Amino acid sequence: MSDLPQNDGPETPDPFDEIVEAETDRDPDLAVIEAGSRTLRTQAGPPQGDAVPARPQDPELDRTLRAVEAELADRWPETKLDPSLARVEALMDVLGEPQRAYPSIHITGTNGKTSTARMIEALLTAFELRTGRYTSPHVQSVTERISLDGAPISAERFIETYEDIKPYVGMVDAAQEHRLSFFEVLTGMAYAAFADAPVDVAVVEVGMGGSWDATNVIDAQVAVVTPIALDHTDRLGETPGQIAGEKAGIVKQGATVVLAQQPVDAAQVMLKRSVEADATVAREGMEFGVTSREVAVGGQLLTLRGLGGEYPEVFLPLHGAHMAHNAAVALAAVEAFFGIGSQHARTLDVDTVRTAFASVASPGRLEVVRQSPTVILDAAHNPAGAVAAAEAVGEAFGFSRLVGVVGTSDGKDVKGFLEAFEPIFAEVVVTRNSSHRAMDADELAAVAVEVFGQERVQVEPRLDDALEAAITLAEEEGEYAGAGVLVTGSVITVGEARLLLGRA
Repeated sequence: MSDLPQNDGPETPDPFDEIVEAETDRDPDLAVIEAGSRTLRTQAGPPQGDAVPARPQDPELDRTLRAVEAELADRWPETKLDPSLARVEALMDVLGEPQRAYPSIHITGTNGKTSTARMIEALLTAFELRTGRYTSPHVQSVTERISLDGAPISAERFIETYEDIKPYVGMVDAAQEHRLSFFEVLTGMAYAAFADAPVDVAVVEVGMGGSWDATNVIDAQVAVVTPIALDHTDRLGETPGQIAGEKAGIVKQGATVVLAQQPVDAAQVMLKRSVEADATVAREGMEFGVTSREVAVGGQLLTLRGLGGEYPEVFLPLHGAHMAHNAAVALAAVEAFFGIGSQHARTLDVDTVRTAFASVASPGRLEVVRQSPTVILDAAHNPAGAVAAAEAVGEAFGFSRLVGVVGTSDGKDVKGFLEAFEPIFAEVVVTRNSSHRAMDADELAAVAVEVFGQERVQVEPRLDDALEAAITLAEEEGEYAGAGVLVTGSVITVGEARLLLGRA
């Protein structure tokens, strides 16, 4: 970490009023809850092309990978939860506790987890640390979920890792009331692969919630909480505060908690848990944040306020205010990992930070996959994500007409999701993806008609037909009219559209 320090002494304090004033939802009485808690405030090469992997070209390798995928799919799906860590703890035990072999950064929240994880990974790699990243769900291939050095592991390594732990999985299955789930086995594979590499640090995204999530067998020194909103309410709770109660379970004793801007009730829960765990807290809008942001060609130009000082002229090749906030959270997490703000009153090397952020890619997050007309993919799947995506599209793209292609999962707040896009969609083509959890296209259309009116809704049950219909509608504007298509509603919908549009 020779290029870690940039300054040895504290900076002259800068006015941070803009960030504090932006915290319009923060309750001033939260200071009472923070009594006894410490807070962080110091006045004071990157991944190579993280592409989404295609299917293996070798037929035998592809058959073997499909066989492994079939065995994993035969287990409890990741949407079926059991509030217990017993099975995954038993697996870690027989594997020799691989998750203890490296320090970890653990990420929970509702929206922005995967993008934040990718940014954290890029920063750590730029500072010459070997990284492992575990995220979910995948866009196209299950192998995306486990990355080493900024790239998804190969199909060969994925298969080898599965075969290595398979006997131990069988031992745990035989001893437990229920077999290990799909997600529990994948988590075991990730932790084993990271130990085998070996990595210097693991960046781990929770699957759902926190306390009972299979990933929560790590003892992460940095816990990151991205914005909490209503999602999976049948499993996690019906208010942001209730959902935060489950997500707060990743905060370990003496850890550092990097807290994105939150609804008041969620912030209260997180701060209370931090006090109980004697955790150090860094809050967006107080200890760190986004001080300025300008739309730029291909992304945005940021000035970020970190725990150790200011980082000007940071180019981020991703669109939207929400991505800027994700970048601020990622930067604070990496600073905390390196001890900035507690042991060190200095910034990270600003040129290394700039290089890292400039390298970030986040497939399926406002990703442009076609021109003439422009086709954008975004994996928003709840109202909060839809609001962020709609604002970002309006800011970054000057469409004269935008056609939506929407395929959602069942059990979501579909009406709230569609209402967020109603102001920017001229028409919407409703469809479904191939998942058994996909909402029926006709049922989705009925909700869409309530929001958009009959004349603005088209139904195409097949995703390929929906894409063709939307592109045709956009092309009606003429070659130079500036129409576009946005595909959204589900990670699965986006992943399948990505394949259909040739982005393997």
